[in-house]
Order: sequence, then C-alpha cells, then structure tokens
Amino acid sequence: MPNTKSAERRMRSSARKQLRNRSVKSRLKSFEKRYAAALKAGKKDEATTSLRETISTFDKAVKAGVIPRATANRKKSRLTLRLAALK
Repeated sequence: MPNTKSAERRMRSSARKQLRNRSVKSRLKSFEKRYAAALKAGKKDEATTSLRETISTFDKAVKAGVIPRATANRKKSRLTLRLAALK
C-alpha cells in the first residue's frame, strides 16, 4: 500500500498507463498476425495494405511512448523485407 498521497496518485496513473500499453501492444500483435497471414497466403495486395496499416500502428505506439523508436524501426524493417522477398 502507498504511504503518501503522491504514491497513491502514481499507483493510479501507473494502472491507467498499464491498461493503455497492454491494449496498444495487443493491437500491434494483431496487426502483425494479420500481415503474416496475408504473406503466408501469398496475397500481395492484401499484404501491402496490411503492411501500411501495421507500420502506421507502430508509429502511433512510438508516439504514445508505448514502445521504443528503435524497436518499431527494427520490426518495420523486417516486415518490409518479408514483403520484398515475396515479390
């Protein structure tokens, strides 16, 4: 239990941020899975659209401070390479 008022506030704020971060990360994983499924099926058009959405989602997560910029850049790069290998 928190001993001070500021500790109580931090606890509430941490709980809110944890919920937001969890939902954003879950959304990222969903987009990645959708993209991987399109690649596996060999649907180039669908994969290209899905890649664009996934990259946008990564950028939004970085902007919100949920994931580090380097992590997002690395994942975007690897996803793009997978699409290029398909073509």
